Amino acid sequence: MRLGVYFGSFNPVHRGHMQIVYRLLSENLVDKVIVVATMEYWGKTQLMPLEKRLAMLKLYGNENIIIDETHNHAEKTYQLFRQLKEENPEDELFFIIGADSLNRFDQWVNYEELLTYTFIVVERDGIDIEAAMKRLKKRDYLIMRKVRDVSSTFIREHLDGDLSNLVDPGVAEILRQPD
Repeated sequence: MRLGVYFGSFNPVHRGHMQIVYRLLSENLVDKVIVVATMEYWGKTQLMPLEKRLAMLKLYGNENIIIDETHNHAEKTYQLFRQLKEENPEDELFFIIGADSLNRFDQWVNYEELLTYTFIVVERDGIDIEAAMKRLKKRDYLIMRKVRDVSSTFIREHLDGDLSNLVDPGVAEILRQPD
């Protein structure tokens, strides 16, 4: 089975995030997507509580979209992939990554180990994916063309406004609940 591994803060999850997941599945790039909400030590601070982010993600869970609640505490990406590979030895893991992360990818801990997985790179404006992959000496990758670019920061700053174009109603309801 081809498992896409999509990790991030999802602070909050929005329609841009889910468009990526739906396209991966509808275009048959993967059979299932494992969505992992990360903790603060992945470089982001002032995150909503993990339980709140997981509650938002669970609105999307189904047999093909697995909302992971067990690997959220992996401190580094390579640790997450090691754990998932150990638990899914027969499956092929695909590393879903935004193109904006490629410029600093060679600074990640044990990045060479992560290069052993097939990447699905989500296109972002102004990022030359082919050049980044050449620099990383990475040949096995797929490019997901431009998806809707939504800012989680903008959503958090406009909770009192109309979020209907950015998040689903259930997510807006959870967002507006006190922590």
